[in-house]
Amino acid sequence: QLRLVESGGGLVQPGGSLRLSCAASGFNLDYYALTWFRQAPGKEREGVLCISSRGARKYYDTSGRFTTSRDYATNSVYLEMNSLKSEDTGVYYCVAHTSTRCEDDYKLWGQGTQVSVSS
Repeated sequence: QLRLVESGGGLVQPGGSLRLSCAASGFNLDYYALTWFRQAPGKEREGVLCISSRGARKYYDTSGRFTTSRDYATNSVYLEMNSLKSEDTGVYYCVAHTSTRCEDDYKLWGQGTQVSVSS
C-alpha cells in the first residue's frame, strides 16, 4: 500500500523551530518530487515549498524561514521550519508528485500534521 505519513507537528512558541517528517512506504520517494502544503484555520491550502527528485527546491513561501531535504536512508523528506510565527499555525501536508518535477501532477497526499505556534 502506498502511503505518506507526516509527523513532527506540535505546539511551539513564537520564534521557535520544528522539523516535520514525511515518510513514504510502498514506493521509493527518491524518484518523485514532493511538495509541502499548509492550511491555516479558515484559509485555503497553500504551497510552502517543493523538492524535486534531483534536490532542486522551489519556494512558494519566500520568507526564508523554511527549507526541505531528503533522507534517502529512511525514504523521507523533512521540512525545517525556523523563526515560527503565529500565522504559521495550521495543518501541514506532504504530497508526492507523479514524477520527478515539481510541475508534475500530484500522486499521493499524507494525512497532515498539526503545527500550533503560540505562547
